[in-house]
Amino acid sequence: MVDSGANFGSDIAARTLPLAGFHGGSSAARLETAPPAERISLRARAEDVGALSGALGVALPVKPKTSSSANGRTALWLGPDEWLVIAEGNGGLMQAAKNSGVLHSAADVSHRNTAILVSGPGAAAAINAGCPQDLSLKAFPVGACSRTVFGKVEIVLLRTAEDAFRVEVWRSFSDYAFGLLCEGAQDASL
Repeated sequence: MVDSGANFGSDIAARTLPLAGFHGGSSAARLETAPPAERISLRARAEDVGALSGALGVALPVKPKTSSSANGRTALWLGPDEWLVIAEGNGGLMQAAKNSGVLHSAADVSHRNTAILVSGPGAAAAINAGCPQDLSLKAFPVGACSRTVFGKVEIVLLRTAEDAFRVEVWRSFSDYAFGLLCEGAQDASL
């Protein structure tokens, strides 16, 4: 029997997380994979930030190295006209951006990225094993975010608590990033 396409879209293959089942770290820094999330890479003019913020249900931050969270969504400032917006699960981000009625560029990057959660008293030290950024609370407080390097890969880093971070990495580099974080976590416990 040939499917006529009437059910097209209902049989979309579910993607597995690239780090499914991974966990590790040390007594100083725990590593775990973040749950599935929807992500959009968003670009917009300054005059359209208000409308997009309203449509997305989260304020798009306008200051460097800042983030904001509301309604299960987090918006990270990556540049003067660029944000990464994350919603746990399926948050309808693309439709919300479309409903803003303003000019913007939004690309669904949900399957490009994955996230590693790093927590514990040695979390900053574990990340600093491959990232040159100053992660002291004074320089990188809770809510701070940046696009930076970790070893040989680009990451987006978000501090979620005094001793916790979210590391967004392209799924093709996730094994490498997780391995380097594991080494950093071991060093942090010495």
